[in-house]
Amino acid sequence: MRSLVSFVLLLLVAVVSAISTTGNRLLVVLDDVAEKEGYSKFLGDLESRGLTLSIETPKSESLSLFHLGERAYDHVILFPTKAKGLGPSLTANILLQFLGANGNILLTLSSGSATPSALVSLLAELDIQLPADRTGLVVDHFNYDSASAPDTHDVLLLPPPGPLRSDIKDIFSAGAPADQLIAFPHGVGAALGAGELLSPILRAPRTAYSYNPKEQSEAVVDDLFAAGEQLSLVSTFQARNSARFTLVGAAELFQDKWFDAEVKKTGGKAVKTFNQEFAKRVSGWTFQEIGVLRVNWIEHHLNEVGASNESNPKIYRIKNDVTYTISLSEWSWTAWNAFSVPKNDALQLEFSMLSPFHRLPLRLNAKQSTAEQAAYTSSFKLPDQHGIFNFKVNYKRPFLTNIEEKNTVSVRHMAHDEWPRSFVISGAWPWIAGIGATVTGWLAFCALWMYSAPVGGKKESKKTQ
Repeated sequence: MRSLVSFVLLLLVAVVSAISTTGNRLLVVLDDVAEKEGYSKFLGDLESRGLTLSIETPKSESLSLFHLGERAYDHVILFPTKAKGLGPSLTANILLQFLGANGNILLTLSSGSATPSALVSLLAELDIQLPADRTGLVVDHFNYDSASAPDTHDVLLLPPPGPLRSDIKDIFSAGAPADQLIAFPHGVGAALGAGELLSPILRAPRTAYSYNPKEQSEAVVDDLFAAGEQLSLVSTFQARNSARFTLVGAAELFQDKWFDAEVKKTGGKAVKTFNQEFAKRVSGWTFQEIGVLRVNWIEHHLNEVGASNESNPKIYRIKNDVTYTISLSEWSWTAWNAFSVPKNDALQLEFSMLSPFHRLPLRLNAKQSTAEQAAYTSSFKLPDQHGIFNFKVNYKRPFLTNIEEKNTVSVRHMAHDEWPRSFVISGAWPWIAGIGATVTGWLAFCALWMYSAPVGGKKESKKTQ
């Protein structure tokens, strides 16, 4: 009975625990604590998902991202502030250290307030550039909300991001209604560098551009920061340790009034915004509630008739036939599911020394797969080269945590009694026949020599007197 009660309690704890794979401690930094009322639905949704919220201001004396060298929080949300600085606890260096310690950061901006210098330095380290004035406003005279911004055209209406590429996991738009729009109010656009760790989620339309509303209109053409798809409205950075950073150019996107708002383009019909669901997916990805991969087990073994059933041996022989299998799962909100490789993508295995000797695709093995995990396998023959080799799977894709697994094995030469006998090799048959003919001829010659009588007899000499 006690064991049953303990099991039920553990089950309840698992249900109410955080659905993030990295922890449930979330720090929310607001310019004023009273501002949380404007984000009540967004913050309430975070709490309902199991995250424990701590709300602080940038100047709070108790604010610290680390305690005794360890992370004090697992995730951080930074909302816009009118202060020029964020204080000694939120410097660019500390925020980078937080990312290096596997912490996740969601940063929001607003055109109504200048971005603090600490955040500008942080973005520069991640190869993200903001307008020089740090208050650039993105406008679009074609894709705007005619109800809330009929004159300023600074509330952009954008469709949910479609699949970014056929080989990328569709996380932010899967199942999104085609008629719903994302309202991007009074936002700032950023220009992304060419780094492979950066990925845009939401780009500006081709007709949008960024400018400083405080300057004269003549300066728009002369000094344009960026326009069209050069502007990234929602951007992501995933570090090599899989820590995640997301930049959202419009903090108002998370406010309650835009979760329930109805918007319409000029000449179109009114539709409800997709902001609430989009905010959930963006924050869920940032806090590693979706798009998280896990390696369950790895197995490699001989694939030969009569071979031993030993799993993951430390040594193989050249030209062995081996099979490698890796099991992967993907965390999606509340459960681990079998990971499916996106279309037009490939999960590959490398068998390498200093450079790969084999690079092979891993195929789904239905017999070893379940609903919670997918097994991918490949069989091949080891090269005719002895040494220290690695089974290596290096799978790094946008919006998915990195997988880098390496298993080291030794590959030896054949032992003296493992070489095939000469009579098995058909190419050796003429040589074996030649040897046999030579030996047979020599024995026949010896026999003839030994048993053949000499030619002719001895002549007797007469004795003379």
